[in-house]
Amino acid sequence: MKLKKHFFSAWLILFTVLTTHSQAFAQGIDDAINNALTPVSNLLVSFVFFKVNVAGVGIPLVVAWLVAGSVFCTVYLEYINIRGFKHALRLIKGDFSDGKGKGEISHFNALCTAVSGTVGIGNIAGIPIAIAAGGPGAVFWMLVAGFLGMSTKFVECTLAVMFRKENADGTVSGGPMYYLTQGLAKIGRPKMGKALGGFYAFGILFGCLGIGNMFQSNQAYSQFLVVTGGEVSFFADKGWLFGLLFAMIVFFVIIGGIKSIARVASKLVPFMAILYIVTALVVIFMNAKYIPAAISMILDGAFNGKALGGGMLGAIVVGFQRAVFSNEAGLGSAAIAHSAVQTKEPITEGFVSILEPTLDTLIVLAITSLVITTSMVADPIFASNLLGNTLTGMAASSAAFTAHFPFAKYLLSAAGMLFALSTALAWSYYGLNGWTYIFGDNKKGKILYNFIFCICFALGSSIQLGSLMDISDALVFLICVPNVLGLFMLAPMVKAELNIYWEKVKTGKIRPTMANSGLGKAEA
Repeated sequence: MKLKKHFFSAWLILFTVLTTHSQAFAQGIDDAINNALTPVSNLLVSFVFFKVNVAGVGIPLVVAWLVAGSVFCTVYLEYINIRGFKHALRLIKGDFSDGKGKGEISHFNALCTAVSGTVGIGNIAGIPIAIAAGGPGAVFWMLVAGFLGMSTKFVECTLAVMFRKENADGTVSGGPMYYLTQGLAKIGRPKMGKALGGFYAFGILFGCLGIGNMFQSNQAYSQFLVVTGGEVSFFADKGWLFGLLFAMIVFFVIIGGIKSIARVASKLVPFMAILYIVTALVVIFMNAKYIPAAISMILDGAFNGKALGGGMLGAIVVGFQRAVFSNEAGLGSAAIAHSAVQTKEPITEGFVSILEPTLDTLIVLAITSLVITTSMVADPIFASNLLGNTLTGMAASSAAFTAHFPFAKYLLSAAGMLFALSTALAWSYYGLNGWTYIFGDNKKGKILYNFIFCICFALGSSIQLGSLMDISDALVFLICVPNVLGLFMLAPMVKAELNIYWEKVKTGKIRPTMANSGLGKAEA
């Protein structure tokens, strides 16, 4: 009761300030923070996204590092993304779950929470941007990157469960900060582990306020205006009001911890995924006769040296970059959600996690790509505008959908709002784990963090904070450096754990819990 009283008191104060001085207040914060942080932002962004010129194409080193990690994990674990796929599906079904393992949520809920953090506006708006920058061939390399990212997730999420911290109240804390600290200490690198773990925790804590918070609020508000009438909407000049109302929803979900977040995500993710996928499949069906030409265009662009964006190399760079930005393989963020799973075998969550890039990249992004590319074949003017950058992002995706049925933009906007909400919920948990790693696990600290997260979310819909957003994005991608380094160093532990698990399955020490389940030898 006290918590609700303090919450509404804080919200009332913020509501009063914004109602009385909404525009001046927003503009004042915007200008003050941007002016103070612009020099820091420029320096950090140029450092994190530093590019090396290869054959006329600028390759961001941070993307190359992420790709190197994905290739390594795939080859080192002998293509676990293929070998383990069937077993992953069985785990999601509950075939090997007895409900006795430590943790807070089921395999399915952990997967939904992690997917809710990756499936977002970028899955809708990111494809036209990728095609405009790297040509249709970027789609092919985006799918390749998603395939490789499945192995990266396997290693990350296995480690997250292996080295998670069990708190006194029965909750768990986990993620890269814990497996870097404890895992590297286990192999004789305690100082390195402590430094890398601390840096990761700071990066995810600060980064969550941008990419997983204020940006999502801003995007949700823009989609809400589409649904309610744009410039003539009652909310057209009341982004602060929308932000407050939306933030209240977020607060009452995240205050319940990972169980509450996972419960909402398990309902929200299937609904929003079905809503978007069905809508996209209808468009693809209506463009069915253009599918062969669209696929041919994608494959030709993927291997044609005359493609956009510096030829084949440009298509590869753009495709991998867009996939990495979408499924976050190598960033370690999703491993935080997976660490809360209830299981006695850490490796099982590694298997489950490979389904995440499957849904995010190999299904949702692939379907979006077919919507865009078949529309390009059907309408040369649309293709010209897209490749000429006069129509891009969400506007391009909306144009491809509404060409067939005008009301599609409302479905897209509704899906976009749900994507934004689900992403914010997941990232609130990621940031919370960074907070508790740095400041300790205590109830008052968690409540303070949730207040800060929701206030930033409320402000995000009415102010831009460009410099803060740039710093946040840069930090989110900078944390891949210690994370991927940790994956290289700790992969032997995962491989050993995998071999032990397969042996238990083969010898019957681990058996299906469902009467009609059977385990084929091909899985091992």
